[in-house]
Amino acid sequence: MKTHPFRVAAAVCVLATAPAAYAQNPAATLFQQRCSSCHADSAAASAPRAPERAALRDKTPEAIDDALTNGIMTAQGAGLSEAERRSIAEFAAGRAFGVTRLSMDPKTRCATTPPLGDLLGGRGVWNGWGNDATNARFQSAESAGITPADLPRLKLKWAFGFPGGSNAYGQPTVAGGRLFLGSDNGFVYSLDAQTGCTYWAYDAKAAVRTAIVLGRVGPVPGGYVAYFGDARGNVTAVNAASGERVWTMRADEHRAARITGAPTLVGDRLIVAVSSLEEGPGGNATYECCTFRGNVLALDAATGRQIWKSYTIADPPKPTKKNVNGIQQWGPAGAAIWSSPTVDVARKIVFVTTGNTYSEPAAATSDAVLAFDLDTGRRLWARQVTEKDVFVTNCSGANPRAVNCANPLGPDFDFGSSAILRGLPNARQMLVVGQKSGVVSGLDPENGRIVWQRQVGRGSALGGIEWGMAADAERVYVPLSDVVGRGSEPGGLFALSIATGEVVWRTPSPVVPCANAGAARCSPAQSAAISVVPGLVFSGALNGYFRAYSTVDGHILWEVNTAQEFPAVNGVPAKGGSINGPGPTIANGMVFVNSGYASFSQMGGNVLLAFSVNP
Repeated sequence: MKTHPFRVAAAVCVLATAPAAYAQNPAATLFQQRCSSCHADSAAASAPRAPERAALRDKTPEAIDDALTNGIMTAQGAGLSEAERRSIAEFAAGRAFGVTRLSMDPKTRCATTPPLGDLLGGRGVWNGWGNDATNARFQSAESAGITPADLPRLKLKWAFGFPGGSNAYGQPTVAGGRLFLGSDNGFVYSLDAQTGCTYWAYDAKAAVRTAIVLGRVGPVPGGYVAYFGDARGNVTAVNAASGERVWTMRADEHRAARITGAPTLVGDRLIVAVSSLEEGPGGNATYECCTFRGNVLALDAATGRQIWKSYTIADPPKPTKKNVNGIQQWGPAGAAIWSSPTVDVARKIVFVTTGNTYSEPAAATSDAVLAFDLDTGRRLWARQVTEKDVFVTNCSGANPRAVNCANPLGPDFDFGSSAILRGLPNARQMLVVGQKSGVVSGLDPENGRIVWQRQVGRGSALGGIEWGMAADAERVYVPLSDVVGRGSEPGGLFALSIATGEVVWRTPSPVVPCANAGAARCSPAQSAAISVVPGLVFSGALNGYFRAYSTVDGHILWEVNTAQEFPAVNGVPAKGGSINGPGPTIANGMVFVNSGYASFSQMGGNVLLAFSVNP
């Protein structure tokens, strides 16, 4: 299992007999029967990468119910009634349903709602995942409004608590003095950038991890639309001024389909990539593994109408063999796309990075970079970086729960981060990609030829490069996780030459003590995406520390510990935890970052922090 946020809990658990102590509590009995063999009372006794029972209390009952109904725990939820699933979810989370369905306290609403104006025309805009279609996660000096000299004045201005949240993974978009961001509680918010007051809250009824992408659509009142994907495979457009829905479409009908990478808007086309949770139940003895194929779509931005759809694996899965229990198996499957598509607007090429294969036969397009024609969706080229990476959860080691596993088992070295397109001298360009193997590669965007490769970490299922690098004109900055990499230092930041891949500098992540936290919660690993402005790289770590590094030599110039409680402007109890998944956004002298990530026994939290160089 990966650090991808929807791959929660580990999946292939066996039924157990409920002890007498559980007999008086039907929900506890169901939990013991369906879940306790994976989610034990300690991390050591739990299944590999499955949160121990206490860590499940960092999750919401809605999230646990969704995992049992549509997600990674569907095998454990099979045969249960809706009431039984809900009772397990409430027992495991330690609280009732309804907490996360809070939308907005009237007292936190902005006193006035000024017109949007020219939302995207001025400076100080961070739009979408990478701030533009190249996904470089770069902000200019003029729009950033912050330099190394300003860091002594960079202080917390306000905090916003997501009601009932445990994974703060909705990266903010900043435009026109407003923030737009999703949440794990199923709401998308529009906030005032200076004060954190709320303009509107839209109930998506499913977790929204993707960054919000803003675009101009004439017929919509106010002229601007906010686009996002959700945990049930839907793409939605809402009015950026009011939060009213414009349209919703289902990107993929597969039950396990999810959208985790932000859509990319190019002109009147919205490019959407689709991932899935099928890798989770894939190892279960009763599951027909596997039938999902990653795919990318082009939609009409005004209506949501599908223009084209292309799959990462060209051939649909077919019956292959039966497992030891006589359950039919299918393949090839997998090659999900976890990240935001990158677009070369001039060449009209869409680039996506893919995940591992779920079932045999191994796909030649998993763990790969793929290029598609922007107009037609025709695949132009494919460059596989790791071959035969066939992987489903709970197959590592001598696991008695392991069924439907490939032999040999793949290393789970898929791509979770977007490709970065950057220019070079002499009108050349480089496509830079980072992989969970710990390898960074520079590719020729014309044909996918590998120009250079650089190993910066040992790599692992949770290690290497996870969610996103950043680049300026000359260097690509690489955060390293390696949280479970043997013989390696977990965490660190690298600067590489875009042209050659040579290491310019490297700064290990400082190891700091964590109060009342186990190893997974105290790891200095840098799994979250990072962002760069002239002179500064901003990066967070699993132990909750958020830092600014010098782009010149990698020295740490500023840091703050976010793993603590914060008074929230919306009156919601708010705390930080592990920083994982999305990266910070920077605009107009302010830096916005989420803190809290409850998966894999890391530190859950529910807070958005707004730092400013101005009082």
